[in-house]
Amino acid sequence: MRNACLVYDDKGKQVARYDKIHLFGLDLGNEKFREEDTIEPGDKVVTLDTPFGRVGLSICYDLRFPELYRAMGHVDIIVVPSAFTETTGKAHWESLIRARAIENLSYVLAPAQGGYHASGRETHGNSMIVDPWGVVLDRLPRGSGVVVATANTAYQKSLRDSLPALRHRTIHRC
Repeated sequence: MRNACLVYDDKGKQVARYDKIHLFGLDLGNEKFREEDTIEPGDKVVTLDTPFGRVGLSICYDLRFPELYRAMGHVDIIVVPSAFTETTGKAHWESLIRARAIENLSYVLAPAQGGYHASGRETHGNSMIVDPWGVVLDRLPRGSGVVVATANTAYQKSLRDSLPALRHRTIHRC
């Protein structure tokens, strides 16, 4: 079994599939998770061209591994569907989402499951859309609903021209 993010075009045809690479493990004593016990990791970085720009796909715990996002290359939008635990979400969710937006000068779409589950697990929620400067454009702390924002491609291009951090990288040449 794999944890997958599927992308469909406007005709309903599947155009991409990303299988989560990084499997979540946590042991806080009273709170334990070992995804590797039930889930097989993926092994491919997935990006795709869309009418909205180049999109990079990731899932949940992948968010903690910035090298995945660097491996995507130039992407305009990063998608991170997630179900962070309440414990890790409260501590790290927004900081990590904003960091990935800033590092990659990309919009980040972060739909996040939140609430209590039949198993007793609590997920954090806090769905958001973040712009390339790290500004949260819209947020839904918890519950059902929709977050909406406008992606300003001219603004994104001006940021990338003014602060060409992705072109300044040298460590990948070592």
